[in-house]
Amino acid sequence: MKIIAIMLMIILAGLASVPWLQRHLPSHWNPFTPLEVSDPPGLVTRYKLQRIRHDPAACLAVLQRAREAGFISFTQPAAIRGTCSLESPIRIQRFARVTLSSSFLASCPLAVSSTMFVIQANQMAVASPLASPLRRIDHVGSYACRNIYHRAQGRLSEHATADAWDVTAFRLANGTQISVERDWHKTGAEAALLHQWFNSSCAWFGNSLGPDYNAAHASHFHLGMRGYALCR
Repeated sequence: MKIIAIMLMIILAGLASVPWLQRHLPSHWNPFTPLEVSDPPGLVTRYKLQRIRHDPAACLAVLQRAREAGFISFTQPAAIRGTCSLESPIRIQRFARVTLSSSFLASCPLAVSSTMFVIQANQMAVASPLASPLRRIDHVGSYACRNIYHRAQGRLSEHATADAWDVTAFRLANGTQISVERDWHKTGAEAALLHQWFNSSCAWFGNSLGPDYNAAHASHFHLGMRGYALCR
């Protein structure tokens, strides 16, 4: 699968180098144009997300454009020093018209991916049988200086670098509340939308872990940056 993706990227890069196509190729199909948080999911978008993970200046530029367009509100607190250092943390305050149970710290790549996820999640909510915009996301944080699964020994968790966000529930404008723990194993419109949100998250994050992964994730979606579209 990865070989096919590389071949397709080579073909797209070749097409994008043709002057006429540079003028007419949609931005989200052109690997040479900057990423925008409103870009739809796809191979080129995934490539651009991977690229900004290794380019802090380009990543911050994406976020600044997103803030100017009203997709996200954030601040840039001072660097955190210590065992779990964060050189350039982002504190996300809200997404467009979607409020949060609390603000949270994120690496720049996590902030970009989270913004894109929320934009798509809102569109899915409106298009679903519930037909209502997303208005609030409840979560249990992102940054925490600890090992994976809180173990005394082992590798550091993605949370130690603010590269993961744990989401527990969603609220729609019509008052519908959708909980990962309560609704994941149910049937109906709420459960269907919850599963659609989770499946869509694979396009934006390196790994998405939910209740079907293990008991430790029974109550939330773990949306992290490590890996490549791992969805369980």
